[in-house]
Amino acid sequence: MTQRPASLTPEFLDGLVQRVPGTTGNTWKLTEVYTGDLLVELPQSSPADIERAFDTARTAQQIWGSWPLRKRLKVLKKFHALVLDNQYLITDLIQAESGKNRRMAFEESCDVPMGTSHYIKRAPSVLKDRKHAGPIPVLSHSTEVRRPKGVVAIIAPWNFPFATGISDTIPALIAGNGVVVKPDNKTALSPLFGVRLLEQAGMPKGLVQVICGEGPDVGGPMLANADYVMFTGSTATGRIIGELAGKHLIGACLELGGKNPMLVLEDANVDEAVHAALFGGFGNSGQICMHIERLYVHDSIYDEFRDKFVAATEAMQIGATYDFGPDIGSLVSVDHRDRVASHVDDARAKGATVLTGGKARPDLGPAFYEPTILEGVTKDMLAGSTETFGPVVGLYRFSTEDEAIALANDTDYGLNASVWSKDVKRGLAVARRIDSGNVNVNDILATAYASKGSPSGGLKQSGVGARHGDQGLLKYTDAQNIALLKKQVMEPKAGQSYEAYAKQTQSGLRWMRKTRLR
Repeated sequence: MTQRPASLTPEFLDGLVQRVPGTTGNTWKLTEVYTGDLLVELPQSSPADIERAFDTARTAQQIWGSWPLRKRLKVLKKFHALVLDNQYLITDLIQAESGKNRRMAFEESCDVPMGTSHYIKRAPSVLKDRKHAGPIPVLSHSTEVRRPKGVVAIIAPWNFPFATGISDTIPALIAGNGVVVKPDNKTALSPLFGVRLLEQAGMPKGLVQVICGEGPDVGGPMLANADYVMFTGSTATGRIIGELAGKHLIGACLELGGKNPMLVLEDANVDEAVHAALFGGFGNSGQICMHIERLYVHDSIYDEFRDKFVAATEAMQIGATYDFGPDIGSLVSVDHRDRVASHVDDARAKGATVLTGGKARPDLGPAFYEPTILEGVTKDMLAGSTETFGPVVGLYRFSTEDEAIALANDTDYGLNASVWSKDVKRGLAVARRIDSGNVNVNDILATAYASKGSPSGGLKQSGVGARHGDQGLLKYTDAQNIALLKKQVMEPKAGQSYEAYAKQTQSGLRWMRKTRLR
């Protein structure tokens, strides 16, 4: 029987959900994924609750946004320390609400201090005023000023609730905004705890609000009150969010789905590639936006790779424990388990071969599903064209480098890709030819995603905009242009004809280009 951590007492959990506004009395039964047992009744927010949450955040934002950046960063430094002090409690919360194995829960908790530390260091340079030349040398200049958007809506998914819910909040706060976070109902506990830590660090109370509810019920009211939206989730829902953002004339950053490829070239280290593919396909039970679902292996090493990959997969430990033993945990819910199973059943019925796995494991818990490797998957199968988002990988052969690249690009998605070769220059050259916002050479996803200085986003149907990098901070700001003209020289002088002024202007434009002033 799974033993729940002693840290997750009813009093502690009830204290977290008390900050969720919910005047209707409606609740969501938030359960422990491993067992299906009730953890807490989660209040559901009405449109009126959501409007009040934005009003509260907006009032607090007037104070927070007036603070100098160094004062805001002082709060974030304290928050960084508090996250590390409470990291194992955060890990407990993530495991209980999502069902992931402990390694993945711990690594998720690392994302917040990493991102926070990056922006603490980078923000003074990114957000400082920048002086630019004006139209008339010496006599004019303009200053680019970065202003907070106001109140940002952050809609976080269930697969990485703490990492997305809080990591996306941090740059919005550093930029001077208030935030209203909507986590998935299934995984609201860790974001709620993150907000508690922010307030303990000195953030004004009310600045970050957490509202809860089903997407169709709360999405409209959120975007009607927001000044910007950050959404992570499916492509289908992303289109709806994008339409609502356009209707309200607010900006949006959308990180959406993926059908991510891994290319194992003929000169790759097979053992290293097999080891990486275990995480690529089955990390977080395949519930990672950037995980691998299509695995292309060169003909010359395909049989060796396949046999080693199957054997390594079958050796993985699956379990429902709060220790670091299991390699794989549960899927997030029974409904999602059934969706994953439907993709495998569809592939099997249409002629694909299940090399290993392919069945649920109710003996371990309600939503467990075995890591599964398929061979012979085609585009007419759900697993061949649609994001499965589970521990299911399709194996494919290729003969030439050009063929592998064409296969990798044969999708509407473009979020992440992985290339394996002992020849680093070759691997990097192949990476540039893949239509994907992130490409890892001799890694699966962590190197790209954890490189906080570089933007991370999707191409094609995998998203709009990016998190991380300077872009991930600047997107939460508006640029204000304050221009100064020191002397009135941008019109004809008294008594000068406009024809003479036009010739003078034309000569000036030629001179500025010749001297490279413009």
